[in-house]
Amino acid sequence: QVPLVESGGGLIQAGGSLRLSCAASGRTFSSYAMGWFRQAPGKEREFVACITRSSGTTYYADSVKGRFTISRDNAKNTVYLEMNSLKPEDTAVYYCASTRMPGIVVRTSLYDYWGQGTQVTVSS
Repeated sequence: QVPLVESGGGLIQAGGSLRLSCAASGRTFSSYAMGWFRQAPGKEREFVACITRSSGTTYYADSVKGRFTISRDNAKNTVYLEMNSLKPEDTAVYYCASTRMPGIVVRTSLYDYWGQGTQVTVSS
């Protein structure tokens, strides 16, 4: 089991930057691919970015490509989401999640464990 705790959310003006962190407990963090998802009010949870176990490959939703960067530090059991050039439409609760599936995983249903979420609000 890999309990996950997100942090770093907040209120930010459009064009600003935030870095989200997701800390995992347990000794098997490096065995999991990690993903970030978000859910805006009244909308379904959507894929944002993911990173493979070895950090060799990352993948992004088109809506955040070029603005967001996912990374991980397996020594610290932490995955990050650097968000730049934020837009009001990025406003959502952001969740990190883990999966034992190999490679790039974008489907919500394939992730096993989820954090509680952190709110990101971008004002115009």
